[in-house]
Amino acid sequence: MTQDRKNTDNRQAAPAAGPRRPGPGRKIVRVVEGWAAASRHKFIAGELGSFPVILVLLAVWVIFQCLNPNFLSPRNLSNLSVDIVGTGLIAVGIVFVLLIGELDLSVGSISGLAAAVFAVLSVNNGVPEWLAVILAVLVGTAAGTIQGFSFARTRVPAFVVTLAGLLTWNGVMLYVLGTSGTIDLDSNGLVAKLTSYYFSNTAVAYGVAALGAGLPFVISYRNRSRRRALGLPHRSLSELGVRTGALTVIAFAAAYVLNQFHGLPLALLIFLVVVAGLDVLLRSTYLGRQVYALGGGVEAARRASIGVVRVQTVVLAVSGTMAAIGGLFLASRITSVSQSSGSGVLLLNAIAAAVIGGTSLFGGRGTTWSAVLGALIIQSIASGMAIMDIPVALQFVITGGVLFAAAVIDALSRRSQEAHGRA
Repeated sequence: MTQDRKNTDNRQAAPAAGPRRPGPGRKIVRVVEGWAAASRHKFIAGELGSFPVILVLLAVWVIFQCLNPNFLSPRNLSNLSVDIVGTGLIAVGIVFVLLIGELDLSVGSISGLAAAVFAVLSVNNGVPEWLAVILAVLVGTAAGTIQGFSFARTRVPAFVVTLAGLLTWNGVMLYVLGTSGTIDLDSNGLVAKLTSYYFSNTAVAYGVAALGAGLPFVISYRNRSRRRALGLPHRSLSELGVRTGALTVIAFAAAYVLNQFHGLPLALLIFLVVVAGLDVLLRSTYLGRQVYALGGGVEAARRASIGVVRVQTVVLAVSGTMAAIGGLFLASRITSVSQSSGSGVLLLNAIAAAVIGGTSLFGGRGTTWSAVLGALIIQSIASGMAIMDIPVALQFVITGGVLFAAAVIDALSRRSQEAHGRA
């Protein structure tokens, strides 16, 4: 009896077992559930992010793959990754202008002018290609700076100033080319290799994939630590792990596909480096914060002691510079420069890429990666149409429809944000 009582007392005195820690699988489920709840809340508030754009891109790929099994072949995807670079670089410059609530209509003409300056200097006058490239890019920077300063000082709407620039720079391009009309580039030269060179070593593509997945994690982790030290809301390590894991899968899958053809294209590598660098500029520098602030309202930015004239001038200068670089890549793709360079639908495609990718027409919302997604959608439609041998006219109709849908989504998103006090 006494022994039984002792056993009973020992059981009663035994400490209660602590709460069971959730396993790794349960943690991931909780992270996904939390992300889904946060995303649902953002959707209701009009903060759609890149989700609609990614859905459209997936839909385009699935449709064309069902119509033609060669659409998602390594060859076509590799060509697609190179084709988006020229227009995509120009669209990145457009993103900067849209962020301050303005529009640059001169990027097509500036791209053609830069290509013409390079061709005349390099081919006709024997200037070393590397020097001709620098001078051509500086021409684009100068053109954008002139337009930006004129817009900022006179307060004439940017689309009017750049519309005048469209005509002016196109006329200068025709004058620079002279009577020859068309200049063929050296197929083995520096500029030609921008879009024809591939890193055949498979380790290069996988190394870039690892770097592309690892760097965002390091940046996000440092930002998390900084916010945590200040007592601000921050992401959990589990969420960062899930995001990094998803990005790693996408990056290595892309590297695998590219290695099935010729390897990593040099043009794509340059494009991604430029986009990532400008994304850091917008997100992590004082200038970038000023650009977003200016998109929220010029008068409010001026009262906040932001140098409006300086920021507007810099933004248009960036747009002109990116247009010049994009023009060189477009010339590299066809290894020639002609009087039609920078004309046609280039301007419309560049603007459409920025808007379709998720940059707001009202300013203050968007990233440089928007241009990548938008250019990928537009070029995917063009590539699918070419494979299916569908008339170009229908391609314009479809691209126009996608652009209109993107503009409607942007307007509805802004209206929802205003209703929730977020605009």
